[in-house]
Amino acid sequence: MSNEVPFTTDRRTGQLRAPRNTAPRSTGPYDVKREDKALYAPTNRDWELIEVPAQRFIAVDGRGDPNVAPAYAEAVEALYAVAYAIKFAAKRGLGRDLVVAPLEGLWYADDPAGYAAFAAGDKASWSWTMLISQPDWVTDAFIADAVTATLAKKKLPALASVHIESLAEGVSAQLLHVGPYDDEAPALARLHGEFLAQHGLRLNGLHHEVYLGDPRRSAPEKLKTVLRQPVAPA
Repeated sequence: MSNEVPFTTDRRTGQLRAPRNTAPRSTGPYDVKREDKALYAPTNRDWELIEVPAQRFIAVDGRGDPNVAPAYAEAVEALYAVAYAIKFAAKRGLGRDLVVAPLEGLWYADDPAGYAAFAAGDKASWSWTMLISQPDWVTDAFIADAVTATLAKKKLPALASVHIESLAEGVSAQLLHVGPYDDEAPALARLHGEFLAQHGLRLNGLHHEVYLGDPRRSAPEKLKTVLRQPVAPA
């Protein structure tokens, strides 16, 4: 693992700045996986630093083991219901189409670093915020209207909890994990036990995951998950 850190210091703000994707954007329906490949289509299998721009999401908060907690399934169901309502309303009302973005999650626990609970596999103690990214041209009012319209049509327990979440993660360590979700522990151990210390960094936000595969359709060993951790100088 190289000790060279690929970021620079912004002369105006003094903040760390890391490389991000600057490839020209494509035409067609808006697809965040294509628009920002650095965040949604990375290929590096070990930790690297990137610059994450500010993003907006629809979100639902909860707690408990995602494999068995009813609240988790209800949160995901509500998010997708609203995400598709936004998609169809945008096509009708704005004349713009979009591909529903991948499911994402912020994960945290009661211990100060939020890492011990993950390392121990104590899923019942995990708290989470599940997310689906939204483009800038989908306004807060448009999202609120979509939530209201979905509430009128569907009786889903978590719909009333759908809200807008804004993130400004900035410089973050990120990698692509391929395999079962439960096999992420070695990568997280490298981050906390090696990478942060080697580069003089500390945690600066919540553990973030982007789910590029569908566990209902893909074999566990083929699942792809982006692991991301906002960081700052120690």
